[in-house]
Amino acid sequence: MITNDWTDTDVADFWDHVAPIYIRENNKVHAAHVQRFTKALEFLDLKPGHTLLNICSRDCEAADYIHNACPDISIIHAEISQKFIDLSSRSRPAEKQVKVSRFSRLPFPSKYFDRILSLETLEHTPQPLNFLRELHRVAKNTALLVLSCPPATAELPYRVYSLLFGGHGEGPHRFLSSKVTQQLLSAAGWTVNLHQGTLLLPLGPRMFRSLGERLIARFPDSLISEFGIRQIYVCQK
Repeated sequence: MITNDWTDTDVADFWDHVAPIYIRENNKVHAAHVQRFTKALEFLDLKPGHTLLNICSRDCEAADYIHNACPDISIIHAEISQKFIDLSSRSRPAEKQVKVSRFSRLPFPSKYFDRILSLETLEHTPQPLNFLRELHRVAKNTALLVLSCPPATAELPYRVYSLLFGGHGEGPHRFLSSKVTQQLLSAAGWTVNLHQGTLLLPLGPRMFRSLGERLIARFPDSLISEFGIRQIYVCQK
């Protein structure tokens, strides 16, 4: 089992530190940032009356896209950073937020959620398998999980981008290969229905980015796909 050398508190402290600049830095790469929301909605299959867990929710921006796609849905935003919860309480006061202290023990009852959204969170967890098991525990028997995370190949591009342009950084993290991520999902009890690499060319003109998406779609489950900096997993309990 993979165990990382940081704690949940280390992760919370990092995101508390960057919360004041998070929105500003993401706006510099807005198209790549919001793609996580539009892409997730392709697979969430939301229905009126569903209860959805959004973990980790950061500034709750996902709510804007989810409510627009399916207004009659209950979202619980779970976040490990108190500074982000405070930020979201001011910008989106209607959203329900819950403070998470440990990724490996979520404060929700078993078989509670119809849908789970986990965007760029797995790579920050101290114990990824335990986190995925917790998501499985709180999911209903018919639940879907849509999860995204960078692959191991994204580490070098991340470091180059950070060196040249700054950004909010990633803090404690380990980018896992798609193979390892799928193994962890299976070990946690999830069935992976779909795996898709995206954002092969995350920056630049729209035409350039679209070319990257066409190319990555043409070679699924290939080395080219693995170089997409956002990997999407659609899983069934």
